[in-house]
Amino acid sequence: MKRLYSTDAGFEQQFTRMVNDRRESDESVAQDVQEILREVRRDGDNTLRNLTMRFDKHALTDDPSSWRIGKDQCAAAYNDLASEAKTALNLAADRIRAYHEGQLPQDRDYRDDANVRLGARWSPVEAAGLYVPGGRAAYPSSLLMNAIPAKVAGVDRLVVATPTPKGEINALVLAAAHLCEIDEIWRIGGAQAIAALAYGTDSIDPVDVITGPGNAWVAEAKRQLYGVVGIDMVAGPSEILVISDNQSDPDWVAADLLSQAEHDPTSQSILITDDAEFAEMVEDAVDVLCAQLETRGVARKSWDDYGALVVVEDLVREAPALANRLAAEHVELMVADPDTMFADIRHAGSVFLGRHTPEAVGDYVAGPNHVLPTGRRARFASGLSVLDFMKRTSFIEMDEAGLREIGPAAATLAEIEGLPAHAASVKVRLK
Repeated sequence: MKRLYSTDAGFEQQFTRMVNDRRESDESVAQDVQEILREVRRDGDNTLRNLTMRFDKHALTDDPSSWRIGKDQCAAAYNDLASEAKTALNLAADRIRAYHEGQLPQDRDYRDDANVRLGARWSPVEAAGLYVPGGRAAYPSSLLMNAIPAKVAGVDRLVVATPTPKGEINALVLAAAHLCEIDEIWRIGGAQAIAALAYGTDSIDPVDVITGPGNAWVAEAKRQLYGVVGIDMVAGPSEILVISDNQSDPDWVAADLLSQAEHDPTSQSILITDDAEFAEMVEDAVDVLCAQLETRGVARKSWDDYGALVVVEDLVREAPALANRLAAEHVELMVADPDTMFADIRHAGSVFLGRHTPEAVGDYVAGPNHVLPTGRRARFASGLSVLDFMKRTSFIEMDEAGLREIGPAAATLAEIEGLPAHAASVKVRLK
């Protein structure tokens, strides 16, 4: 775990090194994924059979149930939920749906001063592929966060790909699939699942957009297939930045830092504070809480390797600038006046205002999407939204008078660019 003090001579170099630490897949992962994509495109279902047995120890046979999970299984999983779990899942779904319904864009259709009709029409993609991790990261919340925006957008066909190691199926994921009215669930994971969704195989029809988190191979497959299909983003390891004064409870801050550290050994958890003694109290609280966690092995390694305590002199003046350089996935402002500091935060995936707003609430029931940009991509990217499942088609309509008013300028620009056929297509209408 790193300790940085803004008053030290080497602070700038140390902080810059931390900002530039990508913590993402290496070149060997890219090469492996490239070969998997090539094999799926060439051999389709046969490659899926081979790789699913190799990585998941699950046989894809002539029995359809070995390939797909039926809607009846999803309904049964939902009905079998304990009442507390069912209530929580329903609350999460309702709040996520309500928030994302507010993101639906409006069509435009108007005439300008030249009586030219202009506008844009929004429409959903026809099919979306949603990747749901298995193994360590089998999260029903992930399915809700990906499927509900797609449903709100009006996508016709929702296709889930999820690995089922040794044939095991996560009942909570199936229950979430029932709530989201998923059309197809394929028992396939990894880069090969992304390739199957993008290219299609004899069994699986291709989709238009692929979203959802996954390991380094899944993220790399999405990166390489962007352009064949749309993707939400290339996601790396989770990260959290907590900015806190010394009035926060150290135990609260420690719990928030570990909430991301327990995701993955390469997750990053950082505290910025203006009180060195408070930083030490948080460090002690992290040690105590981490020892009690079932996920302590992962959380401990993440904290030891990538955690950081950053002590500054003036929290209000220094912290926002440092936060903007980090452009973290999650930023918590545990200070007396979070709105004032929030006004200076330009780059963050999602911001949590005040001492009573833990990031974990955003992961489940707050409403905004928890699929967020990592690895400093919050400088130019946003979290998953309804718009990731929609596209905008512009349109133009003009009569003869309108063409006579603006057409000559178009012809002139075409001739300047050396494109005479462009110019002719305008001029021939002006004779």
